[in-house]
Amino acid sequence: MGSNLRFLSLCLLALIASTHAQLQLGFYANSCPKAEQIVLKFVHDHIHNAPSLAAALIRMHFHDCFVRGCDASVLLNSTTNQAEKNAPPNLTVRGFDFIDRIKSLVEAECPGVVSCADILTLAARDTIVATGGPFWKVPTGRRDGVVSNLTEARNDIPAPSSNFTTLQTLFANQGLDLKDLVLLSGAHTIGIAHCSSLSNRLFNFTGKGDQDPSLDSEYAANLKAFKCTDLNKLNTTKIEMDPGSRKTFDLSYYSHVIKRRGLFESDAALLTNSVTKAQIIQLLEGSVENFFAEFATSIEKMGRINVKTGTEGEIRKHCAFINS
Repeated sequence: MGSNLRFLSLCLLALIASTHAQLQLGFYANSCPKAEQIVLKFVHDHIHNAPSLAAALIRMHFHDCFVRGCDASVLLNSTTNQAEKNAPPNLTVRGFDFIDRIKSLVEAECPGVVSCADILTLAARDTIVATGGPFWKVPTGRRDGVVSNLTEARNDIPAPSSNFTTLQTLFANQGLDLKDLVLLSGAHTIGIAHCSSLSNRLFNFTGKGDQDPSLDSEYAANLKAFKCTDLNKLNTTKIEMDPGSRKTFDLSYYSHVIKRRGLFESDAALLTNSVTKAQIIQLLEGSVENFFAEFATSIEKMGRINVKTGTEGEIRKHCAFINS
């Protein structure tokens, strides 16, 4: 009887340990030692053909982590178009094929071992580094979620039109503070947006055909005259989030924000709070190296949001589909 009890208690301890497992650097060192190298090599082989994927993948990583944690739920397809990727914030997310191709290579090396969630997190980091951005540590051991919900994505992901209160709430819901808000917004230093995401600011801010007064009037006039000129093509017309520096991960995004030339209402919102405004000024007074280090801390923190480890979730064979 005593040995049976001891066995049961050991099983219970093992179960508790597995469900409360932690992420760790080099999680696949024994189970799939080449995993991280496969991701890195694929990035290095292909990123020069599509450097804009760095911005796309860091956005995908962000959108994934803000809904059900970093569990690759953003990658799931739905037969009824009710998955996260069908929600308005994700309709312009791209890079799914890039992740799928990496996944197939990793599966060929170690079937059923490495999660899509870890592949996405590693690829986001590696593409940013490959295009001259900051390096951050990526502890691994995430498992993949089996639920993907359009409504949750619509509610949980900050929108370009979000005001400060909304941003603060949505970040706090994920355990992120105002400093994280400022630093993660700094990813807008690379990549492009579409004119539709700021059309209200330019053409109809309060429903009276007016312009957002928080947007620098000279900049707004420039955008109307040279960028967002055709009201029928706002959904397809692309615009730089960090004009003149969109391919370089640097501090110039914050320079634009301070000059009231942040593209989105969510960028402008950072000036409406004394704490976040002071943090932007502090970043601009510091070095790019300091920004890189601070950004690395915040994005590694983001990569730990509500992760599934141990026996939670599954290791998907294909990133777009659950296994069963």
